[in-house]
Amino acid sequence: MEYRYMGRTGLKVSELCLGAMTFGRETSEPDSYPMMDYFAEHGGNFIDTADVYSLGVSEEIVGRWLKNKPRDQFIIATKVRFSMGSGPNDVGLSRKHILAGAEASLRRLGTDHIDLYQIHGWDRGTPLEETLSTLNTLVQSGKVRYVGVSNYAGWQMQKAVDLSRQHGWEVFSCLQPLYNLLDRTIEWELIPVCENEGIGIIPWSPLRGGWLSGKYHRGMEKPPENTRIKEAERQGWSEAWSAYANERTWTVIDTLLAVAKEVGKTPAQVALNWLLRRPGVTAPIIGVRSMEHLKDNMGAVGWLLNEAQMQKLNQVSEPDAPYPYSFITGFQRDR
Repeated sequence: MEYRYMGRTGLKVSELCLGAMTFGRETSEPDSYPMMDYFAEHGGNFIDTADVYSLGVSEEIVGRWLKNKPRDQFIIATKVRFSMGSGPNDVGLSRKHILAGAEASLRRLGTDHIDLYQIHGWDRGTPLEETLSTLNTLVQSGKVRYVGVSNYAGWQMQKAVDLSRQHGWEVFSCLQPLYNLLDRTIEWELIPVCENEGIGIIPWSPLRGGWLSGKYHRGMEKPPENTRIKEAERQGWSEAWSAYANERTWTVIDTLLAVAKEVGKTPAQVALNWLLRRPGVTAPIIGVRSMEHLKDNMGAVGWLLNEAQMQKLNQVSEPDAPYPYSFITGFQRDR
């Protein structure tokens, strides 16, 4: 496992991040421990969770595992935003909720600091200045080392960066967006903002819930039983079968399977390797349910797709750009 700087910071993280969303839900606590052990034994130092994952159980599992490890060797990331209770202030990005959320996460993680504290999405009900100044207070107190954000639009990201710089507050060091071969729209605005401002990118759902894992292929009429895509269809989650079972998806998967066969790797490994080489990406977050999945995903590092293979995947997965992005691209080509 190699290490990369998180944006323009001096923080080094492993090129894959272990996502703990499944811990306490699809993956039991006893099964979670050997997965974190395996990740650490192979050079992984970056683990991402959130207060809302299994309503805090994920953080507790990570914390109990971390108790017997050298704390300073690991980068522990968590998030705040969504509801953790029934009270009116148990949700959002107010000063009250962020400070309470940070203290609760510290208790569950069993640590005196959070390496990367991320806001989990935009809160239109709270002034951005209130949110950003509170994050800065947490950094100044030593309870948080770095701050980040997930699920922001381009204008929201740029506004937050500009406000933080204007007031001398801690600036976001990373963005955690949806990004994979099937979802590339962050390339239109968010990636340029991150590259221009020195912000690292740690994509979530790099295999889009399993669509890019090799389980799916052209000709299928429904998702396999006991899969996330099957559950997503039932729950109405964004990676549902009805949202992705279309010609573009099958064309991308056709090429992914062909490239995987060519290089002698699994489709998941190829999809992750492609993402690792995309501009601005620091570390994809691998959200695995079993040791088998983890070992397969870890096989994405230590080798590189060649330029021809990257180009095949780039071309087949390029989304149709709406205005003004199509106009801007055409204008740049005419110059």
